[in-house]
Amino acid sequence: MTVIPVTPLHAATITIDGSDMKLRQAAVQLEATFLSEMLKSAGFGESRGEFGGGAGEDHFSSFLRDAHAKELARTGGIGLAESLFEAMKARQNA
Repeated sequence: MTVIPVTPLHAATITIDGSDMKLRQAAVQLEATFLSEMLKSAGFGESRGEFGGGAGEDHFSSFLRDAHAKELARTGGIGLAESLFEAMKARQNA
């Protein structure tokens, strides 16, 4: 069993077994992908005009955006991962 922290908004931790850990990791990855797309739509990582980082910034901005999204999801994000985890767990147990 693994003890992991719940979102920073919750002061508790939960204990899950190996199969639940895979579900939670999948849920966090889905939330990270969603957040990355939201950040992209919001213009995060776009070039800042003439004094930006040039072609390199354009090519590697997606890596920065993905890293930010993964860290956001890992630390609680917007709560989407928790909802996805609960839904997948309920479906698995049904």
